[in-house]
Order: sequence, then structure tokens, then C-alpha cells
Amino acid sequence: MPPASAATAPATGRVILVTGGARGVGRGISESFLAAGDTVVICGRQPPETLPSTAGRSAEFIAADVRDRAAVDVLFAEIATRHGRLDVLVNNAGGAPFALAAQASPRFHESIIALNLLAPLHLAQKANALMQAQAAGGVIVFVASVSALRPSPGTAAYGAAKAGILSLVQSLAVEWAPRLRVVAVTPGLVQTEQSHLHYGDEAGIAQVSATVPLGRMATPQDIGAACVWLASPAAAYASGTNLVLHGGGERPAFMAAATADHAASVTP
Repeated sequence: MPPASAATAPATGRVILVTGGARGVGRGISESFLAAGDTVVICGRQPPETLPSTAGRSAEFIAADVRDRAAVDVLFAEIATRHGRLDVLVNNAGGAPFALAAQASPRFHESIIALNLLAPLHLAQKANALMQAQAAGGVIVFVASVSALRPSPGTAAYGAAKAGILSLVQSLAVEWAPRLRVVAVTPGLVQTEQSHLHYGDEAGIAQVSATVPLGRMATPQDIGAACVWLASPAAAYASGTNLVLHGGGERPAFMAAATADHAASVTP
């Protein structure tokens, strides 16, 4: 990698691939890189109704199911044809519906692991092959989840896959250095267009937001800003690391259950 820059502004004019970059957190990431002056390519199974755009600039779309290795091969070949390089991969695509572990089928669990762990690994392998041949190398950003760091009831396989991502980041950072940097961003609770599926109506979203120490959930733009920084020269010495963005974390359950007056025991 080139020497670290003292500048805090991200490098511009790079080529960025954001998987699942059309909705939710992915859209916030795509628009953040567009705002930084980068060329952004997104992928998904179906074209989005609207492409991520900022200041008159829009992302490019290439159809690809990240679970399909042949489709991923075509995706990277198309990026190489269009742009001749790839500077940053943001492994964002993933997710899982609610399903209790005792009731979910083995096939269900296998599909969740395939989407959230195996697909990002394959994408990273393809990106590494392209970036190692580039003089400037590249950066791979994995979007993890707090589900990897605490219990994940209802999405156990998803949490396990994301925990695997955090281990993967550390290993790849060693294997692929010094030309590549490999990092993770771990969002906590994020408010997106699908928040109602997890938290209910506006009242439910407000109540959940109030449990976060900073008083709100993250926005997709919060996660996007972190990805832009990690991929920039300002973070040139960050590799094998995990940036946790959870607004201070989740309030421990015992604090709501305890009957002790903790406020009275605090010395002014």
C-alpha cells in the first residue's frame, strides 16, 4: 500500500463495489462513496427501482446473486472490463429472517451461512486476485453485526456467520498484507426502510431507539461514513480491525430489573 497520508479527506476517483448497495445500510454506504467522488458499482439479483445517487452522480448496477459463484465471476469480469481495476470492496449483502433455532431446518441454516459467510469470502477472494495485481493494492470492508458480539435469539445462524466474518477479517488481513487492507464495520441497531419488520410501528421504533445510550439508532449514512473513512488514506494503518458503531451499546438488562437506587449512591 502507498504511504499513509496526513489528509483526513478520502481519496476520490476510486472504483468501489458495494454488494447489496441499493437498499438500507448498503444504500447509505453507496451514497457516501458517491459523495466522496468515487465511482460506485452495486450488485443485486434484481435492478433497483432507483439507483443510489448524490449530487447528480449515480451508482452503476450489475445484476449478480452473490451466492452464485458463476455470477460473481461474471460480476468481477465486468468490473475489470468497464474500469480496469477495483479499489474497494464493501461486503455488505446479507441478512436473515426471524427463525428460532429449534424450529429452523438444516437447509435454512445452510442458506443463512452461505449468504452471510461463504458468499463474502468468495467475493473477497475475487477482489484479492484483482487487487494484488494493482500497484495501489486495495481495501476490503466487511459489514458485520453486533449479532456477532452478543446473543442473537431468532437469528442464531446469522449471528454465528457474522462472528465468522470477524475471524475471517483478522486472518485475511495477515494473509493478504501488505498490498491489501482488510477491515470490518460492526453496526448496532440501524433505522432503515425495513425497521418496522424488526421493531414495529413508530412507537416501537422510538422505544427501541431510547434504549441506545446516544438516544437514537444509527442511520445508513452513519455506517457509510465509517466505511469511507476506513477505506481512505486516513485509515492507512487500520487492518484486521473491527470498528463497532452501536451508539454506546445496549443497556444491560439487569439495570432495568434491579431495585437498588443507583442514582442515590453516586457521589456528586
